[in-house]
Amino acid sequence: MTDANPLRQGLVDERLPEPCTLVIFGASGDLTKRKLVPALYTLAAERLLPSSFCIVGFARKDVSDAAFREDMKAACEKYARHRPLDPNVWNSFAEKLFFQSGEYDDPKSYAALQARLDALDRERGIPGNRVFYLSTPPSTFPIAVRRLGEAGLVDKEKGRPFRRVIIEKPFGTDLATAQALNREVLSVLDESSVYRIDHYLGKETVQNLMVLRFANGLFEPLWNNRYVDHVQITGAEALGIEGRGGYFEQAGILRDMVQNHLFQVLAITAMEPPVSTHADDLRDEKVKVLKALRPIPDGRFDEFVVRGQYRAGTVSGRRQVGYQEEPGVTPGSKRETYVALKLFIDNWRWAGVPFYLRSAKAMPKKVTEVALVFREAPLRLFGERARTVGQAPNVLAIRIQPDEGVSLRFGAKVPGNTMEIQPVNMEFRYGTSFGQEPPEAYERLLLDCMLGDQALFTRGDEVEASWRWISRIHQAWESSSADIDTYQAGTWGPAEADRLLLRSGHQWRRP
Repeated sequence: MTDANPLRQGLVDERLPEPCTLVIFGASGDLTKRKLVPALYTLAAERLLPSSFCIVGFARKDVSDAAFREDMKAACEKYARHRPLDPNVWNSFAEKLFFQSGEYDDPKSYAALQARLDALDRERGIPGNRVFYLSTPPSTFPIAVRRLGEAGLVDKEKGRPFRRVIIEKPFGTDLATAQALNREVLSVLDESSVYRIDHYLGKETVQNLMVLRFANGLFEPLWNNRYVDHVQITGAEALGIEGRGGYFEQAGILRDMVQNHLFQVLAITAMEPPVSTHADDLRDEKVKVLKALRPIPDGRFDEFVVRGQYRAGTVSGRRQVGYQEEPGVTPGSKRETYVALKLFIDNWRWAGVPFYLRSAKAMPKKVTEVALVFREAPLRLFGERARTVGQAPNVLAIRIQPDEGVSLRFGAKVPGNTMEIQPVNMEFRYGTSFGQEPPEAYERLLLDCMLGDQALFTRGDEVEASWRWISRIHQAWESSSADIDTYQAGTWGPAEADRLLLRSGHQWRRP
C-alpha cells in the first residue's frame, strides 16, 4: 500500500520512529485491551511503526506469549479503529507481541525483564531504545520508577539509546501528592524522559483548537477581552459512574475530569501564541495561563464553585439509579458528580472575562466543547423588533467530542419585507469535510512519545500549577458542613449552577 501524494508520503516518513521496544506495565488491564494495543495495531496498519519493534506486556499474571497474542487479537477485533483486522497486518504485528510476568515491587522481576529485553534487542536488531508505559494503579508509580532506575533500565542520561517513561493519570490526588510524585520521578529520570499523559491532548479537535487560533488571521485578533464576553467549557458524560463507586468516592468529578482534561483545554484556549511548536515553548504558555488563574478568596468559594450529585432519573430513555444507590458508594456521601466553576485569568488578554467550566456524570448527552460567546455589537441599527428576534449572541463553538468540528453562530436577515434577524449556524465537521475519521488520541500520543515529541504531554510544573488551584477547593469542601446540591439524572445539573451564571447575566449553552 503506497500513498500517491508524494508530499504526504514525505510527512509520513518524517513521523516514523526509530526501532524501539514498548513495555506496558499493567498489560492485563482494561486500558491495554481497549486503547493501547488497538492503537498500536492501527499504527502498524498505517505503516507508522518501525520495522524493528516489540511490545512487551508486563503484569503479575502468568501468561504465555501465545495466550497474550490471542487476548490482544480479540481486543483489536473489538476496539481497533481499522476493523476487520487485515490478516497480513495482524500476523506481522502479533510476532512483535510478548509477555513477561513479574511483580511491580520485586527487583528480581526487573532483572528478568532486563534480560528479556536485551535478548529481544539482539534478536530483532533494536539498539536498546525503550519506552515504559505505566498503566498501573497510581500507588505503584513511585515504586515502579524506582525499580526501573535500580535495575538500570532507565537513568537521567539524555543520550542514546533513549529511555522514556509514560505515566498515566492521575498524577497525584492533590498538590502535596503531585509534588511528592514529581520529586520521586525526577530523582530517577530527567524531565525530558517523562511523558505525563492526558489523552484529551491527543484528541484531534483539541489540536485543531491551536490550528484554528494560530494558523488563521481571522480568529486570533478577536480572541481577547475586547471582543469576547465570556467562555464556556463543557465536559459532559451521559453515563453514570457505571459500577465504579469505590474509585469515584476517592476521586470525584473535579479530580477525574477538571484538574486534568478541562484545565488542559482551558490552557490551550487561553494561552498566548508560542514562539514555536517545540514542546517546551507550548508548555511554557500553558503554564503561564494556569499561574494567572485568580485564586478564589477564602470564605467565598460558594460564589465561584457549585458541586452537585445526581439522583435517580432517565438518560436517553434509560433508567439511571441515583449516585447514593450505586454499589461502593458510602451512605450519605457528599462526593460530587457535577462541578461548575467560574474563574478569571488575570492577564492582559483575558482581564475581566469570566471562564465557566462544568463537568458531570448522568447528563442528557455526552459532549465536550469550548464556546466563545462574543460581546454584542456596539450599536443596534435595526430597531426594536430586530433586537427582540435576534438577541442570541455570536458564538464560536469547538466541538471536541462527539461529531468533532467547529460552528459559528451569527445573525442573518430573515427573507421578507421586514427587518427580522435570526441566529444561523455555519458548520464544519471533520468527518464530512475530510472524508475520514480522525485518529484515536492514544494513536497520536504513543507515536509522539516514540518520536520524542513532548508537546502533547504535561510537564511537572504544569501539573503542580493546576493542582495548586484545584486543591484549595477540595480543602474548602472538606471543612464545610453544607449539604451537596442534587440534580436529576438526565438534566443539565443543579439549579444553583444556573444561578452561578445568572448573577453575571449569562446562561449555560445547551449543546
